Amino acid sequence: MKDIMNKLRKIVVTGATGFVSRNLRKYLSEQNIELVSISRKNFNQFKNETKIISENYEEKKLLKKIKNSDALVHLIGIGKQSVNIDYERTNVEFTSHMVNLSKKAKIKKIVYLSGLGVSATTSLGYFISKYQAEKIIIDSGINYTIFRPSFIVGKDDLLTKSLHKQIKKGLIKIPGSGNYKIQPIHINDVVKIIFKSITETKYRNRIIDLVGPDNISFEEYVRLFSKRTNTRIKKINLEDSYHDAITNPKSDFGIDDLNILIGNFRGNHNKLKKLTGINFESVVELLESSRLL
Repeated sequence: MKDIMNKLRKIVVTGATGFVSRNLRKYLSEQNIELVSISRKNFNQFKNETKIISENYEEKKLLKKIKNSDALVHLIGIGKQSVNIDYERTNVEFTSHMVNLSKKAKIKKIVYLSGLGVSATTSLGYFISKYQAEKIIIDSGINYTIFRPSFIVGKDDLLTKSLHKQIKKGLIKIPGSGNYKIQPIHINDVVKIIFKSITETKYRNRIIDLVGPDNISFEEYVRLFSKRTNTRIKKINLEDSYHDAITNPKSDFGIDDLNILIGNFRGNHNKLKKLTGINFESVVELLESSRLL
């Protein structure tokens, strides 16, 4: 890998203030990779990093700085819609904009995070937008790796923050039975795999499920997460959960959050382990050790 790393000149990361982006930027900086990181909001810089703040990722502001980069890691996306921002605009149109910009900048590779369960047969609005974004990238002719992740967890991920918030209130609500399964993957493993996808040719033009070694029910995950606290856990009627998601913009779960949980989507971890060759962290073991990720 050293020979490939020595050839790397520059990696571009979009959505620089997001959970995955922050951890990826830190990891790449520690590998002494030159970074160009872009966000709508201000953020703290890492070593070897060029910071670009741009509301609409304007071509005239970006093109010269990202030209001839080795890879674009496109991490802009939303998982919850509102009247001000929707899936089509963010997940699809913005991806199209970045692909066009990548062509003009002669960027060699695009890495994209989609979602576990995305497919050509989906009827879920969030997944449809992700599938359309995937297709734009695939049809671009640029070398790509598309990851379809389960819940990516670690310090400050959305699920962890939501559970911490509920713990402070003394009550965690579980939608429905809680028997649906998730395959959480730790952020430390995710950033290593993204880096590998840039530096190793076996990831070329592939769609890969990004799932951890544990297949755990959501109820068990919540109980392990909160076991050293005095938090009460309550199962909420699924119909009530959906009603809250529809009517309350501050609900713990959005409509598509619930759809994804109930969907019980599965990925092949053994296939991922064989491809990557890394030793994955068990999120369950982290929870059992009370490190709370």
